[in-house]
Amino acid sequence: MPLVCHDGGMDAESFASFAASLERFVAERLIPAEPSVVAADRIPQSLLAEMRDFGLFGLTVPEAYGGAGMNISQSVEAIRLLAHAMPAFRSAITMNVGMVGSAIRRAGTEAQKAEWLPRIARGTIACFALTEPGSGSDAAALATRAVRDGGGWRLNGTKRYITNAPVAGLALVMARTHPEPLPKNAHISAFLVPMDTPGVSRGRPDRKMGQAGAPIADILLEDVRLPADALLGGPAGEGAGFRIAMQSIDTGRLSVAAAAAGYARRILATAARYATERRAFGTPIANFQLIQAMLADSEAEIYAAECMIADACRLADSGARVTIEAAAAKMFASEMCGRVADRCVQIHGGAGYLAEYEAERFFRDARLYRIYEGTTQILELVIARAMLRRLGHEA
Repeated sequence: MPLVCHDGGMDAESFASFAASLERFVAERLIPAEPSVVAADRIPQSLLAEMRDFGLFGLTVPEAYGGAGMNISQSVEAIRLLAHAMPAFRSAITMNVGMVGSAIRRAGTEAQKAEWLPRIARGTIACFALTEPGSGSDAAALATRAVRDGGGWRLNGTKRYITNAPVAGLALVMARTHPEPLPKNAHISAFLVPMDTPGVSRGRPDRKMGQAGAPIADILLEDVRLPADALLGGPAGEGAGFRIAMQSIDTGRLSVAAAAAGYARRILATAARYATERRAFGTPIANFQLIQAMLADSEAEIYAAECMIADACRLADSGARVTIEAAAAKMFASEMCGRVADRCVQIHGGAGYLAEYEAERFFRDARLYRIYEGTTQILELVIARAMLRRLGHEA
C-alpha cells in the first residue's frame, strides 16, 4: 500500500518515478546482496556507494543543500520500500534521513546547515548519541558532561548502543551543560561532533541477536574539545537539546514504523510463497484453512499499520505535532512485525527454525523494532501521558 504524498516535497510524478526505481534497486541490488552482508556483518563499500549515488542518504535534505527535499510522507514511504530488504540498508541511512538530519534542518544555524547537510546528502553517515550505560529512556539520568573551555566546549562521557557508531563520520551528541538537573530536561544540549575529533573513540562493535550489517558500539568521549559553533543552534541551543531530540524523534518513530511495515510485507510474501510450494497430505499447505488464517491475519495487520503510518505522516506534513500518532504507529507496527515473523516461522514448520531459510533470520531481525526509538512499554507511557495532558491532567 503506497503511502499518500501530500503538498510540499517532490512533485507527485517525480516521486512516483523515484519510488518505482527504488523498488527495482531493492529487488535487483539489495536483496541479492543479503547473504554476503550477513556473512561479513557489514555492507560493502561498493554497495554503500550505489546507495549514495541513488540519493538515499539525502532523501529529506533540502534541494538547496544537495538532497531530494522530500516531505515526511515521501521519505517515510521510501523507507518502507527500502525496508523490503534486510534492516542493515535502512539502518545505514536512517540517521541522515531522520533524527540527525532533521535536527540540523530544524535547529541548526545557517553555517551548520551549510557545513553538514551537503555532507550528509553525499553519504557521510551520521549517528545519534543519547543513550548511556545508566541512561536510556530516562534522559534525566544522562551523565555526559559538556563544560565551557575557553571559547568552546569540553565533553566527557560514554554513549552506549549507538547505531552506526563504528562507521559514522558525524555524531549528534547529547550532553549535560548544567551541573544540576533543571526542569523539562533544560540541562541537555546537542553537539555536532565529527568522529575524527581527538578524544573520540569507538568501542568494539557489539555482537547482536539479529540485524546483521547494522553495527552498534559505544562512543567514548575523553576531554573532547569542540569549538563554540559545535553547539547545535548556536548560543540559543544551550539547554535545547532534549527539545530538539523530541521534535526529531516523532519522525524517527514513523521511520521505524515504516521499516517494520515494509519488512513485514517481505516476510509475509516469503511465508505465502513457501505455503504454495510446500506440500503435505498431497496438497500445498496454502490450501489448509489454518495456514490461510495466519496469512490473512498478517495481511490485515500490515494494512492497519500502513494506514496508521499514512495518517500520521499526513498530519506531520500539515505541521501538526504527532507525538501520540507516531508513538502509536511505531508501537503497533513493531509489535505487528514480530507477530508476522513468528507466523512465518510457524508456516515453515521445522524448516523455519533452520538458518538455511530466511524465516529464521526474519524472526531475529524483527525483534529489535520493539526496542529502539522507544520500547513498546515506554511508548505506552508516552501515549497515555499525552492523552491525559490533553485532558488537563498531569500524570
